[in-house]
Order: sequence, then structure tokens, then C-alpha cells
Amino acid sequence: MNLLQMIDRWLPPPEILRLSGLGVDISESSIKYVGFSPNYTGLFALSMDTYGEVDIGPDILAQGEIKDVSKLAVALSEVKKRTGVQYMRLSLPEERVYLFETEIESGLSQKEIRAQLEFRLEENVPLSPRDSYFDFHISPPINKGGLCPVAVTVCAKEVVDAYYEACRQAEITPLSFEVESQAIARAVLPRGDRGTRLLIDFGKTRTGLGIVHDGVLLYTSTIDLGGNALSSSLRRQLGEKPESDLTAIKNSSGLVKGADKANYIEALLPVISSVKDEVQVRLNYWNEKNSATRSIGEIILCGGSANLRGLATYFTETLGVETVMADVWQNAFDPTLVAPPIDRRHSYGYATAVGLALASFSTDI
Repeated sequence: MNLLQMIDRWLPPPEILRLSGLGVDISESSIKYVGFSPNYTGLFALSMDTYGEVDIGPDILAQGEIKDVSKLAVALSEVKKRTGVQYMRLSLPEERVYLFETEIESGLSQKEIRAQLEFRLEENVPLSPRDSYFDFHISPPINKGGLCPVAVTVCAKEVVDAYYEACRQAEITPLSFEVESQAIARAVLPRGDRGTRLLIDFGKTRTGLGIVHDGVLLYTSTIDLGGNALSSSLRRQLGEKPESDLTAIKNSSGLVKGADKANYIEALLPVISSVKDEVQVRLNYWNEKNSATRSIGEIILCGGSANLRGLATYFTETLGVETVMADVWQNAFDPTLVAPPIDRRHSYGYATAVGLALASFSTDI
């Protein structure tokens, strides 16, 4: 923990100035939310005040695009009703966000930085400055007196404006909109992590990928396969079964070999193998494009469908990169001292919401 974080813990600003926001992860099937508050017990921990999930219909979002703003507003209103919280930090889907890297001179004013980056937008993304919102993260120069690396995140105005309009109709105040993988990184990476990690968010309908170096999100991608594809494959093999039974099979048997499990693996492996192949393409692309100092050293798994038994081991063995399950609580509290209200298996699905909520208490964003 650095000095700024210690000061923030021991001498926190008044809550009216901090504007702690509920972390709200919006996906095609549900809205997950998490809320923290400061814990002044001396354990450098946060208290988890609220969490939950609101199911949404399949006609509200598709591939990150809001199809019905009013229906999304109703779902957000339900979150506000349950929690009593007006201020929220919301996720933006990776499918609708662009990232690129560039360099700028050190010592420029904020106005000069934004002007230079606006000029470079159209060279790097299919959006003009007038049609987009963008944010950026500046890293220190690699060499003394050299150029500063800049990571730029860009999203179309029409996308952000649609999410903002849903918030307005729900009578909530959005404190920030943030791409999912950056929020996940805030939750699952140790503070001060300087390595290069691939984050895999294995959800119901798709798999989100994010590559983070030195704590900064530099690459995102989406694979249109998720837990639902595994369920469909199991039904073709085993016949019609309720989703709860299929979830039990995935979580208890999964990819682990056994005489009585061959038919499970036979059903699951084609889908997981397809996901693995897509991940391998991204791994190769990144490692070939970057120096050895930025090669991916670890894969971190999260998402509601990451509970598939044997998945981390399968990725480690087939991709040749150590794959571990995420610890979503490590930057909120010590789970050996504080019992989280969400068990470990379900916590993987809350990684984005946790990361969004942590932004209210982070001094390094």
C-alpha cells in the first residue's frame, strides 16, 4: 500500500465529497451490483454493504448495444429501489470500445494532451472526435526525457449517450462509465502489479478478453461463446435437462476425466476447444507484436461460467500459460479476516461489479 492509499484510509474525505458509487455490471442477461463503504477498524478493509442481481430480458441488449433504453431504465430503477443508492459506476461492453497506444511529450497541459490525442483518433479508430468520447492513461517515460506512453480508450457517443439516457430515466447519477476489463483488473490484480496479464471473463453468452500491462488495459476482444453454448452442447448429448442440472454437471464434473464422465467431456470439449483456439490467436498476436518484457505471463479466469471444473488446468496445459482463478476480494478486504457474503464460486461473476465499486476508493485510477 502506497502513501496516498494510507492517507486515504486513515484520513478519508467526507462521504459527500467521495461520492461512493455502486458498481453496476450490465450484461445481456442481468445486472449485477456491489456496494462498499469505508471500514475504519484499522484493517485497511472495506465493508460490503450490498450486492445482488437483477435479471433482464433478452430484448434489452445485444452485443453491447441497447435495444430498449426504457426497459434498461426499469431494470436500473429496480437496482436503485433495492439498494437506495443514487450514485453508480457502470460498465461499458468491450464490443463497443476501441483501444490504442501512442506516445506524447512530457510536460504538456491537459488541453494540449487532449488536442494531440483528438488529432490521432481517426488514425487509430473508425470514429471521428466529434462522434466519440475518449479517456487516456499516461505512463512515465521509459527513458529519462523520453516520450510518455499513452493508452487511449474510445467509445462512440451514441453508445455512451444511450447508457446515460437509461440512467436519466431511472433517476440515478452515473459517476463513471468504464470498460469491463479495466474494472476487472482493478479487482483481480494485486495493487501495484507490473506484469502483463490476460483476463478472461467467461460469461453466459460470450467470453471477454482483456490484456493488462502495468495495471493499464491495452487490448480487448470478445469471443461469441460462453456458458450457454456449453449447456446447448450438453443437451444435444444428454437430452433435454433443466439448466440447474447442466450447471451442476459443468461445476462438478466438467473437463475432469473419469469412466462415468466421458459423455460430459465429449459434449463440453468442442466448445471449450473453440474458445481456446480463439484465445490462442489473441495470445500469438499480442506476443508477436510486443517485446519479451510485455509477453503474457499469466491468465486470470473470472465470470459466472468460469466455474467449469478443470477449465484453468485445461488452459494451462493447452495454451502453455499459467492460468489461475481470480480472487475478486483481494483489494477490498482480506477474506481470511472478513467473511465475504458471496461464496467463492459465485464471486467470479461479480468481478466487474467489484472493480467498478472499488473505483470510489482507489487512489491509482
